Amino acid sequence: MTEKPRKDERPKHTSGEDTASEPAGVPFGAGARESWTTGRVRPERAVLVGVDHATRKPDRRPGVEQARAAALQSAEAEDAGPGREVPHEPLDGPLDAEASLDEFAELVMSAGAEVIARVLQKKSRLDPATLLGTGKVEEIAGIAAANEADVVLFDHDLTPTQLRNLEGLLPCRVLDRTQMILDIFARHARTREGQLQVELAQLEYMLPRLAGRGKSMSQLGGGIGTRGPGETQLETDRRKIQRRLLQLKSELDAVRRVRRQQRQRRESVPVPTVALVGYTNAGKSTLFNRLTGADVLASSRMFATLDPKLRAIELPSRRRVLLSDTVGFIRNLPHTLVTAFRATLEEVERAEVLLHVRDAASHYGEEQKAQVEKVLGELEVLSKPRLEVMNKVDLLDAAGREAPAVRGGLAVSARTGEGTEALLRAIDEALVADPLVEAELTIPQADGATLAMVEAGMVVLSRAYEGDVVHLVVRGPASLVGRVQGRRDQGPGTKGRRD
Repeated sequence: MTEKPRKDERPKHTSGEDTASEPAGVPFGAGARESWTTGRVRPERAVLVGVDHATRKPDRRPGVEQARAAALQSAEAEDAGPGREVPHEPLDGPLDAEASLDEFAELVMSAGAEVIARVLQKKSRLDPATLLGTGKVEEIAGIAAANEADVVLFDHDLTPTQLRNLEGLLPCRVLDRTQMILDIFARHARTREGQLQVELAQLEYMLPRLAGRGKSMSQLGGGIGTRGPGETQLETDRRKIQRRLLQLKSELDAVRRVRRQQRQRRESVPVPTVALVGYTNAGKSTLFNRLTGADVLASSRMFATLDPKLRAIELPSRRRVLLSDTVGFIRNLPHTLVTAFRATLEEVERAEVLLHVRDAASHYGEEQKAQVEKVLGELEVLSKPRLEVMNKVDLLDAAGREAPAVRGGLAVSARTGEGTEALLRAIDEALVADPLVEAELTIPQADGATLAMVEAGMVVLSRAYEGDVVHLVVRGPASLVGRVQGRRDQGPGTKGRRD
């Protein structure tokens, strides 16, 4: 009688030489796993690895500026005494390696994993074979084995060679930064369009990273003269992926055609579009809900919003505009994602005004701003009118609100609603396609339809009744004023002047 294998038997790690052709790295976050010791379901355990790649010796040791700022802040707190606020001092300059690893840890937690260890190596020259030094790779292997890690995540892009070499040296799966972001996008894609775009980006990333057994996977044909090396499984997989890529691009072209038709129908009625852009987790979805009254998902996790949302809002001038909530950006956003999500980001390209939502409480606001502008430059929309919206001012003290970066933008709090009225007025003034004009109109009191159109779409500055007509001084969009004048143009006083 043969003995059946036990279900709780721990699988052995196999190298790429013993496996069939497959992507180098199984998709992260496939689900919770069962603990080998307790038998309970637990999240995937991840070891984070960062690289501090310095091409020259810094003038000061890393962290000195942050330590000095913290020491000054502690001294101010002691001088201020208990119960008094301490000024918020943002840190200028790019993210250092520690801060970058902190941000990467937020990405990992957004995917539902548990961070069990963090490793940071300072290296002036990256190893082309493993990215890290041999000793550091051995140290990471020991940490992963001792903590029963399921995956090792690198806060750095790995070449196909580095990925295969590391998988052969480490006792668990290996993923890099791009794979991590792609996995989060795949989790949050809800619409068919979003799923197509994520799959396209994943396959484009996967294609050069296929691993297999090469000639030993040859498929031999039958008959005389066909016993030589046939097509390898690796070549077959590549052909399948390339065929799927063509199919996805064709389906996305169909999506773009549908969007173009919808946009043409919207543009037949002059309703301008305003797009929210910004760094991930800056509060764009919360601000979108505050301005529109919608109930889209607003989460502190990164990339909680993936599929674009459009809602109509009314401005103080009674004009109606479409507000678009788009995907957030991040440092080193994979270029494949920018390309794949071109259909979604077309809303940004077509918008008349961009609202750049920034986290006023972030210590790295200028670095995040630079990263957002980098992506906007790739989309060729930097020349569009752009309003700087400093969100989360409710987290700042009085001194923080007076900082030049905050005072230079529109200070708002999407959570409390502070500053949203000023934001709506600023949007009103920034729209140039259908400018606001003042006009004098004379309309018969019996023409209820025209009067209702004026009341619904314009601001009435003054009203005077004379006989059976009403004289109005109104302020509204030039297109609507023209329609009203075309419907009922009576009396000599219908001259208009632009603000």
